[in-house]
Amino acid sequence: MIGKRDAADVADALGKNLQGVANNQANFEGLPDTFWGYYAKGHSGSGSFGVFVAYSEDDADINGLIKIYEEWAARNRSETD
Repeated sequence: MIGKRDAADVADALGKNLQGVANNQANFEGLPDTFWGYYAKGHSGSGSFGVFVAYSEDDADINGLIKIYEEWAARNRSETD
């Protein structure tokens, strides 16, 4: 678990990164009409973080990605969590 300050720093970095992506229309050229995703990775002095942003007109696409992540998280959860 990360502390309040680190959580705020992560949220700030993600917001700035995604704003930069959104402001560059070239990032959205050639994306499929029904499903696309974006991945960002960053780090601070305390560790690394990543974010996946996905869009789909089909709920099953997003639910499938969330399920994959939840299964990975369950397999990799430390004893102290």
